[in-house]
Amino acid sequence: MNERLTNILHLILLIAAALLIGFLSTRYGFVRDFSSSRHASLSEPSTKLLESMQGPIEIVSYARPQGNLRETIEKFIARYERVKSDLTLRFIDPDADPEAMREAGVQIDGELELRYNGRSERLKSLSETDVSSALLRLSRARERVVAFLEGEGERKHDGVANADLGQFGATLKQRGIHSVNLALATIGKVPDNVDLLVIANPRVALSGPSAMAVVDYLERGGNLLWLIEPDEDNGLDALSEALSIRVLPGVIVDGAGQAYGIEDPSFVAVNRYPSHAIDKDFDLGTLFPQPVALAQLAPPKWDFKSILQSSAQSWNETGHIPKPGEPAGDVRYDGTDGEISGPLDFGFALTRLSPRPGEREQRVVVIGDGDFLSNSYLGNGGNREFGTRVFDWLLADDALIDVPEASAKDRTIALSDTALAIISFGFLLGLPILLIGSGLWIWRRRRRR
Repeated sequence: MNERLTNILHLILLIAAALLIGFLSTRYGFVRDFSSSRHASLSEPSTKLLESMQGPIEIVSYARPQGNLRETIEKFIARYERVKSDLTLRFIDPDADPEAMREAGVQIDGELELRYNGRSERLKSLSETDVSSALLRLSRARERVVAFLEGEGERKHDGVANADLGQFGATLKQRGIHSVNLALATIGKVPDNVDLLVIANPRVALSGPSAMAVVDYLERGGNLLWLIEPDEDNGLDALSEALSIRVLPGVIVDGAGQAYGIEDPSFVAVNRYPSHAIDKDFDLGTLFPQPVALAQLAPPKWDFKSILQSSAQSWNETGHIPKPGEPAGDVRYDGTDGEISGPLDFGFALTRLSPRPGEREQRVVVIGDGDFLSNSYLGNGGNREFGTRVFDWLLADDALIDVPEASAKDRTIALSDTALAIISFGFLLGLPILLIGSGLWIWRRRRRR
């Protein structure tokens, strides 16, 4: 009887211990990554970044409940939650209020919005490099100052007209960038605290003093973004000379756009990019309405890198170009009046040693189009994302977290030609001969019995 009672007590204690362990497992977690490549854990830079960020981080995912996308996002963000306890993830169904999602600029299922210290960033891809880089940008304490030139009919960074940059200006504000208007005709000089000067397609030529103020800002080590349109009389010849830039005549037309359903050949679609920090791992297509081709003068005063290029089916058309919406008509390459066959550069990133103390490099970007950032075309493909990459690079935010893809160490087998020949011979001839020989040997042994 005592033995039976003891067995019952042991069983009760065992069940109670199992229930207690199960209860505790719902309250406390223990995760250990034993993989050789540590692919299920955050990298050391990401971990240090999270530990340095004070205050809560909220991640909002606009993912539909159908399918496994939410589960995938949860598992990925859990790596960050294990390091930072006040990092939270919540989901919003984009189908619940489609109109609100369109107003918020949500374009793809699973899009992420990271919020920290009153600022936010949007992501359309899920990788540690993208998420950690966005968190790093949000963590920067100093607000960057970007001055948009005004007074000569330039695109307004806070304007609502189709040609203005209001929507992109709102994106810059969310990313902690302070945009201001700068009237050189009134001030006469670009202030020293300006991190970046933007010249966005002046309709009236700048006066001589204003143009020289821009060159003076450049010579003092200022960073610059210059957007150029066809036949633009901007009065900035001195700036072109200082940058060793020449604008080719006409407008780029590109027959490769027909493959993407673009009927207007003067709308250049780009889905392949030259090798540069701005374009690194950028796989979204961009659309540039009627861009102009750019060329560098020799000898150049800067280090030139192309960031935007038309296809081999393009050229700079110097004849009549139909307006957007009009039929293309008879537009063909004839090689006259300065026409040059593609590929043609229409975006350059320029660098040189910075004359400013404490800064290593001075940076300039010149793009032969301003429409791609306008309210009318910003939502096309990856235009917004490409624009933010340009600003990040110009503001020296390109040195973000770059985490290489984790892979198992034993996935790659290196074989010499001799070893490969031996293995091939073994599988093709050696193994069949061995199987046939062993079969004949077994058959002969059985016959002798």
